[in-house]
Amino acid sequence: MSKKARRKINLALQGGGSHGAVTWGVIDRLLEDERIDVGAISGASAGAVTAAALAYSLHLGGASAAREKLEELWRTISDVGAFYSPIGKTPFEFFAKDFGVGESIKYQAFDAFTRLFSPYQFNPFDINPLRDVLKRCIDFDELRNCKATTLFLSATNVRTGKVHVFKTKDASVDSVLASACLPCFVKVGTTRPQK
Repeated sequence: MSKKARRKINLALQGGGSHGAVTWGVIDRLLEDERIDVGAISGASAGAVTAAALAYSLHLGGASAAREKLEELWRTISDVGAFYSPIGKTPFEFFAKDFGVGESIKYQAFDAFTRLFSPYQFNPFDINPLRDVLKRCIDFDELRNCKATTLFLSATNVRTGKVHVFKTKDASVDSVLASACLPCFVKVGTTRPQK
């Protein structure tokens, strides 16, 4: 197919946890279409996770590499999420559901716990499975050299309410985590965490 017949599109990827996986499905279908080139990608929260992986893989090998990378990313997130989930149901809870117990007992306890303590108090070892997944699936040094598309990741400063947009050259694990609203301090204009 000639270059003139191709159409350049820009993607805006929303957040919302599992919406990221839905977005993966939509992007997978778009990447099948040989008439489409992705010009720019913006993302927030779960959309930032998908956007970073998409830009990185388009840079590495085009649409086919992007389809493979997005599948790897979201399958890894699913596997890691199942392993780390503090609210999975026990056999007792499946049985208790027949007697009118709605939410998982572990979910109710975890919900109460998170209302009493900040993430810094109940996670003193800074365990962050998403950070590990991002490092495993995306080489951010390579992503910052991406010329295949332009990347924009947005994060909101919770103290001021102002949005900061990280561009391709600023992409890092920490900028994606900041967009996903996970505890992380990123000094604007750098790719390193603020000390």
